[in-house]
Amino acid sequence: MATSAPTTGRALETAAPLTFPAGFLWGTATAAYQIEGAAQDDGRTPSIWDVYSRTPGKVRNGDTGDIATDHYHRWREDVAIMADLGVGAYRFSVSWPRVQPGGRGPASAKGLDFYRRLADGLLDKGIRPVVTLYHWDLPQELEDAGGWPERDTAFRFAEYAGIVADALGDRVGSWTTLNEPWCSAFLGYGSGVHAPGRTDPADALRAAHHLNLGHGLAVQALRERLPATAQVSVTLNLHHVRPLTDSPADVDAARRIDGTANRIFTGPMLEGAYPADVLTDTAPVTDWSFVHDGDTALIHQPLDFLGVNYYSPTLVSHHTGPAAHRSDGHGASEHSPWPGADEVAFHQTPGERTAMGWTIDPEGLYELLLRVKRDHPGLPMVITENGAAFDDYAGPDGEVRDPERIAYLRGHLAAVHRAIDAGADVRGYFLWSLLDNFEWAYGYGKRFGMVYVDYATQRRIPKSSAHWYGRLTRSGTLHPAP
Repeated sequence: MATSAPTTGRALETAAPLTFPAGFLWGTATAAYQIEGAAQDDGRTPSIWDVYSRTPGKVRNGDTGDIATDHYHRWREDVAIMADLGVGAYRFSVSWPRVQPGGRGPASAKGLDFYRRLADGLLDKGIRPVVTLYHWDLPQELEDAGGWPERDTAFRFAEYAGIVADALGDRVGSWTTLNEPWCSAFLGYGSGVHAPGRTDPADALRAAHHLNLGHGLAVQALRERLPATAQVSVTLNLHHVRPLTDSPADVDAARRIDGTANRIFTGPMLEGAYPADVLTDTAPVTDWSFVHDGDTALIHQPLDFLGVNYYSPTLVSHHTGPAAHRSDGHGASEHSPWPGADEVAFHQTPGERTAMGWTIDPEGLYELLLRVKRDHPGLPMVITENGAAFDDYAGPDGEVRDPERIAYLRGHLAAVHRAIDAGADVRGYFLWSLLDNFEWAYGYGKRFGMVYVDYATQRRIPKSSAHWYGRLTRSGTLHPAP
């Protein structure tokens, strides 16, 4: 874990043009529940996010993804926007309950056909489709049977992965098993601020293991069905954890959080074992008897690259006594998403902030990429999510100007370039997000898109950042601020 001092948000902005390597992949990303809508169309059944968002008090303003940005019906328009911008790749997720209603049994032909049409439309425009199999929309029937804390869910996920690979394997060459399993496990089953909204720390740890197991089984299922040229990965929201001070107690607090934020996944996935200190730290919560012989070998599958999501760093200290600070950036709850870390306090890092309250800190991304290079040499990386929410609006002339987002992106891309120069094998960058959309428990109040969406009319308006990003994707050169 890094221990360097925080820096201000735009410290890494470039003073000279920076050209990225030939073949660097420029893309953008979305998630099915956040954009598709059509919640009951063509046989789709409810996911945990359908149920959670319809539960009073769980999502701001009672917002749901029932309509979202209606991408299910407007995907051609969205693909055309990407093509106009010169985007080279589109990372989208498949809705599990749309293609396998209920999470068991036969596939839905209509659901699979939607993704076939989408992939074909992308290929027709010269855009590379990149599929994420799981972006948090577990079929509610599987949650009713126990959800991710239940071992069987991992095997159901592998079955689903095989269904999608059989349907799209001739069109899609890049695959991701899970998106941010930390959120699924610890926000969904620990703090309860994400679906399904459960708050049991032992269940959160069980969920983490079964997500790991599901990943390994899904990689096997994909390898059995896909061409040898297909690339298979997982995407982790690696936390860049800093101690508040250099005191041994604060450094140990950072180690503890790093364990349940990062190494609980990178350990078994990339090294074939859970870190001993993570097992010790969480021993008061669970005895880990849910890990069966051979599980870590199943989880430890060869990957073609690691997807890295980064938004902001994490700052912690040791704390004893009541009322530890919980400014961890993951939503307010009386329940912690950090099992085994009762004596850790979280602090807001200094610097400029986004509309989410997250500090703008590209130095953290640079340090995180170098850490992955150091800890996992030889493993290529792709930035699968990076972006920011700001209070965007359409001006009197109908244009949406977002210079803050451009500055954010410029600073973080300069950090990526600097990391590449330092030897990090980073092969692509996906801006989050293509569209303003349903931002989970924040509803429609946070806008991450480079394309503005007027939710009342579903009109799309590319923001100034979209045009800026389009020029960057075509040239491959990052220019300094004017």
